[in-house]
Amino acid sequence: MRDGPKSFPEVLHVVQPVDGGVARIVTDLVTDQVRTGLRVAVACPGGGVLGDTARALGADVHRWRAGRAAGPLLLPQVGQLAGILERVRPRVVHAHGAKAGLAARLAVRGRIPTVFQPHAWAFEAADGIGARLARHWERYGARWTDRIVCVSEAEQRAGARAGIDARWTVVPNGVDTERFRPAPEDRPRALPPLVADLPESAPLVVCVGRLCRRKGQDVLLAAWEHVLRRLPNACLVLVGDGPGAEALRVEAPASVRFAGAEADVAPWYRAADLVVLPSRRESMALAPLEAMACGRAVVVTDVDGARESLPPGHALFCLTPSQDPYALATAVGDLLLNAPLRTTLGHQGHQHVLCAHDVRHTAGAVADVYRDVTAVRSRSGSPVGG
Repeated sequence: MRDGPKSFPEVLHVVQPVDGGVARIVTDLVTDQVRTGLRVAVACPGGGVLGDTARALGADVHRWRAGRAAGPLLLPQVGQLAGILERVRPRVVHAHGAKAGLAARLAVRGRIPTVFQPHAWAFEAADGIGARLARHWERYGARWTDRIVCVSEAEQRAGARAGIDARWTVVPNGVDTERFRPAPEDRPRALPPLVADLPESAPLVVCVGRLCRRKGQDVLLAAWEHVLRRLPNACLVLVGDGPGAEALRVEAPASVRFAGAEADVAPWYRAADLVVLPSRRESMALAPLEAMACGRAVVVTDVDGARESLPPGHALFCLTPSQDPYALATAVGDLLLNAPLRTTLGHQGHQHVLCAHDVRHTAGAVADVYRDVTAVRSRSGSPVGG
């Protein structure tokens, strides 16, 4: 991609979350970009898995001391990021998430082609003055953004409704279909140790995600009592950790088990009879895509990106209103009682992910965005980094 010296990275990813979905998306991009010969750098906080994983993949990793919120430390964090940019001199800056999008665009101010990927809009997560400030910033920051990459049409429409005037590209999330794949059909279901004591007849429901209000596990627990009335021996496993863990443990009945954070969640998908994600807010969640890649039927709430992630016709069985425990319980119970339908949905979901949500397709589309924004800058005579 670069015409000049190869000592400088073509792309610098700026990321604040070092665990969870955003970190996994960046890791997948770095994996593909390094594999295809790009020089890649990542600026992120220490801790978590992102920095160590990116370094092991061959990326240059630069410690950026940034917390989740903006607050009074924003200016020093912007200054530190500006220093990283001066040392790294990338051809393209790719900022992921609201905090990195804010800091990176303030540090770059249009001097280098800049791609911003919100991974869910901050103004939709806030209320009152916080939402107004976030919306105002996104409108203003668009002037320093060569391209906004949304993971769903719904996310792009939300940005346009908020008055953000930008060049948009929609690149649906993808997953590693070699890592997330169905279990061999000729082998019995392998249960993780936490549920190894379950009888073969006990339905197993799995929810993978950070334990927090946004992911809606509290709604799932409210629905679970209705599920148990129809299937008293059902078991629910919450895979993940987060600030809501303790409150969820207090509310959970004995049929709910907590797996904590897992480095590899694929075995949980393969063990599940059904995978549920009861989110209050998403852009396009990874967990349902990963579950479908493993050949599992899913139930998701009707938030941004959910309909777009499902195969045609699956919304009838797999999509429920957000924050509606009874509707969620009905969908979960109906599918648990219909094994042939679950099998059909799982096979169709697997094929859908292979065709529409393979991470290699995603990485290729992002590479096209990089080429486009640098070409536009070159034609206009504006600097393209380095």
